[in-house]
Amino acid sequence: MTTFTEKLREAQGRNRSWLCIGLDPVMERLPKTVLASDNPLLAFGRAIVEATADLVCAYKPNLGFWLAEGPVGLRALQDLIASIPNHVPVILDGKFGDVGHTAAAYARAAFETLGVDAVTANPYLGLDALRPFLAEEEHGVFLLARTSNPSAPDLQDRPVGSHPLYEEVARLAVGWDAAQPGICGLVVGATYPEELARLRELAPDLPFLIPGVGAQGGSLEAAVAHGPTAGGLGPLINSSRGILYASQGADFAEAARAAALILRDQINTERQ
Repeated sequence: MTTFTEKLREAQGRNRSWLCIGLDPVMERLPKTVLASDNPLLAFGRAIVEATADLVCAYKPNLGFWLAEGPVGLRALQDLIASIPNHVPVILDGKFGDVGHTAAAYARAAFETLGVDAVTANPYLGLDALRPFLAEEEHGVFLLARTSNPSAPDLQDRPVGSHPLYEEVARLAVGWDAAQPGICGLVVGATYPEELARLRELAPDLPFLIPGVGAQGGSLEAAVAHGPTAGGLGPLINSSRGILYASQGADFAEAARAAALILRDQINTERQ
């Protein structure tokens, strides 16, 4: 059995990449050539994957964009995930968080029905809501710690004793990771470089999923400097819009590849 960490490490080494591409299709932004197909969402997603699969360490479809299109969108997501090369990890960005028996249903949907390797989740309900996602070594969960959005401090900076809430999430995640079979990681936005550095101090061994590079203007330098674990496992540095919509013409897949290659190589340059 390959653990989630092993699969991620192997993908990072194979493609010399810490780049994660978010698969977040918006119908209004899809190229006309794709909209003319029988299944635009699937056609777009497959073209992006085929053009970039040798440049990434993971893909991260955001569930909301696929659910927005109803049953057709959900089926397209399932078919797209099935078409992603088996050696590339897939993280379902659903930000799950519910009571235990409901969490178990979400975990079954993610890992069995859709076939992903990991998910994102909200830690607000505590460990019993996360156990279903951490029950197997081959699966992982990335907990929202310091998200990349502007109003993140509204709640995440609230004090818990002598430190802010986002630090408490990291402290709890370290213990949960040690006690559960699955891998527990953190979502840490590149838009907050100081907090990113602090969270790496608190959680030296947890993998980081780092959004906010690209359209949100986050710090790539900070993501590379503070993203790796103490054991050398790289972060998943996510970019979505800057790659997916590099072109809205017939050359969209080629443009996406070019944008992904530039970012992958920028990351590798920062690593040197």
